Amino acid sequence: MHRAARALFPVFAATLLILFGASSPAAAQTAYSGQAVAVCVARAQPGMTPRLLFAGAARFDCDRGQTALGSGDFWVRSAPVRRAGPVEIRIASLWEHAVTLHALYADGAIVSQRLDPYATSRHLQLGAIVAQPLPVRSAPLVRLLWHVEGAANLRGILREAQIATPEQGVRSNLMLAALYGGFGGLCIALLTYHLALWATLRHRFQLAYCTMVLTLLCYAFSSSGALAWAWPMIANNDRMRINYLTLGLSAVAALAFARTFFEPRVFEGPLRKLILVVGATMLTATIAYTLFGPRNVRMFDRFYALAFAGQLLIVIPILWRAWVTRSNYLWLFALAWGAPVLFAGFRVASGLMLLHWNFWIDNSTIVMMTLEALLSSFAIAYRVRVLSRERDAAREGELAALLLAESDPLTGLLNRRAFLEAAIGREGEQMLMIVDLDHFKLINETIGHDGGDEVLRAVARALQCAVPAAALVARIGGEEFAIVLPADAPVEPRDILDQLRAARMPYDVIVTASIGKCVGPLRREIDWKALYGCADRALYDAKSAGRDRARTRMLADRAAA
Repeated sequence: MHRAARALFPVFAATLLILFGASSPAAAQTAYSGQAVAVCVARAQPGMTPRLLFAGAARFDCDRGQTALGSGDFWVRSAPVRRAGPVEIRIASLWEHAVTLHALYADGAIVSQRLDPYATSRHLQLGAIVAQPLPVRSAPLVRLLWHVEGAANLRGILREAQIATPEQGVRSNLMLAALYGGFGGLCIALLTYHLALWATLRHRFQLAYCTMVLTLLCYAFSSSGALAWAWPMIANNDRMRINYLTLGLSAVAALAFARTFFEPRVFEGPLRKLILVVGATMLTATIAYTLFGPRNVRMFDRFYALAFAGQLLIVIPILWRAWVTRSNYLWLFALAWGAPVLFAGFRVASGLMLLHWNFWIDNSTIVMMTLEALLSSFAIAYRVRVLSRERDAAREGELAALLLAESDPLTGLLNRRAFLEAAIGREGEQMLMIVDLDHFKLINETIGHDGGDEVLRAVARALQCAVPAAALVARIGGEEFAIVLPADAPVEPRDILDQLRAARMPYDVIVTASIGKCVGPLRREIDWKALYGCADRALYDAKSAGRDRARTRMLADRAAA
């Protein structure tokens, strides 16, 4: 395993242990928000009244799981309690039409409070917990009874019933505010960071990740109950529809992130089409639940859970293909997404009624995505680093190819094309010198072509040493070189001939050259042709005069003048 992965593994494992240790249903919230209350359930029948039910006129089921009872209207009775002083009754937020709380006191008085979905939102605390304060009476509270109307019973009829003091309620809100606030701050920081990176680097996976983080931020705002604080007139069932919408969109964005995070070769073949089908199914289920959930919430909830399960199962072939294709990012993805995928599986199992509902499982998305966000930032930073290295390597290769395209491969001087591009268009009078080696064919026959190549390299070095750095030096033919520099440059052909005579040549062969010089403008291509013809005639003069010398000519038009 990669060293960074080994370093982060203890953090990952410790987080899982903490969450598993806190996942007992009985202990999920009791430690910080109140005293858990055991409850029993009876299906509502005509004639049932709170006083008769408190007196034991109906048989309540205390053994079967609530989800086995289906949807409808129910009465839920608590075990006997005895609490005095100010208290609030806390229950988990669930999909229902209305809930009426009846509180029995020792003096026989019954206090009732009814919450429809709109009133539920106004009593919602952080963690999507419904808190109903009870009036203080001289007699102690002895029992609780709830009438639940229109329970969808997706996760239960009435869950996590607790009796808490106002101080415990405040502590619960503060603790959960730290959890959700920390996650929200992290999301905002990640959005700012990755959008800034995207503006510079423009990698698709950065936008997909930002979309996922934004939808998760919206999900946290809704699922935490903070949305009801900001918008007290929203119905609680509508708030939960927003939960499903934002969570579903974040799942689709997460799939898009995985699709763009790995190398394209990972998704070659049928896997690409399978991902499109799974993503489209998740998006369809999300929109269907959001728009039509109230018509048949159990059916759309089941469709949503199955689509979410498909999102999780698609991870298996993705990881397999990443393994087979030797993806560089497999270990990063597995490290960052291991815990979120695991707990998303728990949520799906809970949604399909295969696992007992739990406060921490219901809120595991926030906790796990906090961990994922931290690890994914590490993964994305590594991914950007790899891409930057690949980009730098590509640029170096491009520059090397460009250099090869502009350079003579034997001597490293400019080739004819690059020389002309740089020379034509220069302002002012220019001096062109054409250098041609004397009897180079004899040199090749004497020391071989490999030796001749070494001679050409030595000549190229000597020419570069004989002229200023701003001069253009090129090999324009087999043993023919060209030099262009301003006419007023303090360089004369004899200086170049002296440099060549002094240069040490391979095998100590004696190398001489002839030089033709001409001065004139080089603003246009026609100027080049005229100047080159002039210098070439001067070179012919040097050759005719016995070689190892230089000659100068004037342009024809100037000579005529």
